[in-house]
Amino acid sequence: MLHRQKKNNHSAQPACQSEQAVSLAKLVWPIFIEMILTMLVGNIDQYMVSSYSQNSVAAIGNANQILNLLLITFNIVSTSTTILVSQYIGSNNKHKVSIIYTLSLFVNFIFSTFIMILILVSTDSIFTFMHVPEAILADAKSYMKIVGGFIFLQGIISAFSAIFRSNKMMKETMLISIAVNLINVLGNALLINGVGPFPVMGVAGAAWATNFSRLGGVILYIVFFIKKFETKISVRSLKPFPKLELKKLLGIGLPSGGENLCYSMAMTVILKIINTFGTFVINTKVYASTFAWFSFLYSSAVGQASQVIIGNYMGAGEVDLVDKRVKKTWRNALLIAIAMAVTMFLFSDFLFGIFTDDPRVLELGKKVMFIDIFLEMGKSTNITLVRSLQAAGDIKFPTVIGMISMWTIAVGCGYILGYVLNLGLVGIWIAMALDEDIRAIVFLIRWKKGKWRNIRLADD
Repeated sequence: MLHRQKKNNHSAQPACQSEQAVSLAKLVWPIFIEMILTMLVGNIDQYMVSSYSQNSVAAIGNANQILNLLLITFNIVSTSTTILVSQYIGSNNKHKVSIIYTLSLFVNFIFSTFIMILILVSTDSIFTFMHVPEAILADAKSYMKIVGGFIFLQGIISAFSAIFRSNKMMKETMLISIAVNLINVLGNALLINGVGPFPVMGVAGAAWATNFSRLGGVILYIVFFIKKFETKISVRSLKPFPKLELKKLLGIGLPSGGENLCYSMAMTVILKIINTFGTFVINTKVYASTFAWFSFLYSSAVGQASQVIIGNYMGAGEVDLVDKRVKKTWRNALLIAIAMAVTMFLFSDFLFGIFTDDPRVLELGKKVMFIDIFLEMGKSTNITLVRSLQAAGDIKFPTVIGMISMWTIAVGCGYILGYVLNLGLVGIWIAMALDEDIRAIVFLIRWKKGKWRNIRLADD
């Protein structure tokens, strides 16, 4: 089945030289907005639930840590879909593009089925391992099982998002994210504290609002796909089963997803340590992570946009353009991350005060946000260079370095500084900053050596 798209949809046509040179800014700003809105699906729950109960904030924070870890499985497919489709578009291989579309949705649905079963069967054991405090345990389990029972919705969204982004259709994904968040806010308003005929549901209400919003996202992606793409996704594309394409999809996705999986697992173990420090420390961590997220938001958005452009360039053999693009992108991402982190530190009392008036949280939060300035310097570099290395085909190296550094420095030193030396959350943040900065130096050296220049993923 050939992939044919509507003539008036120039953003989804195979990339020619001029299309590959599309302004990065035009791709970044929709991703930037989309990422803010996507993040808000989880954090709006926390904000709106905070008026219901502070313990519920910690409960959702713990549940989301596990859910985000499991969602990395979907990134295995979405990352490789973006990279492969971008390179196939660059080399003008329409047939392979069509196969990857169907295969990515099929594989993510299979993954989501296994994840759903794991969540429903193992939630109690997971939270026992996490040392989740008894005061928040019931709410954490409730949120986890309700959202986890419908996790396949996010799997479908992840696959469609990768398909749209690899075709430079960032505005469409942004519009869908806006709709998803509006549904989520409305659901929270109706279900958390109860309005009219709707009962007070608390954390469970926030969970159901998340599910309804994701269902809306799936419906909208299908509608947009039907409107923008003439070729329909069909299981007939899997007959005969495309074993070579599946091998490429997993061969790229597993190492790429492995880097993210390793990070999420390390953060889960770190949260387990933090859970021993008390509820107010857990809340500080949840809020601080939310604010820190804004510091590396631009880096993440520009990294995703660059990944598409780099894929097009690599598919077309324009290696020198890749190097120039990455260096410019990294410098801009670093400067913006530093500026954002400094701003978050200077206004930390105000920001934490939005969520709580606990003086312990305000004091601890300010210390953490100062350390976060140095953490974001490394993190912005890592996000930009790891995505660039992956898009260029250098897949395994970032994963290996990530596994070594995250577990020895972020987790190992975090345990020593935070728990053994009794520095608490401050010690944890120092260790995480060391991890990010050391990896940043390693990846800068790796990029400069240029081993990525001779790798081609789109070759038949």
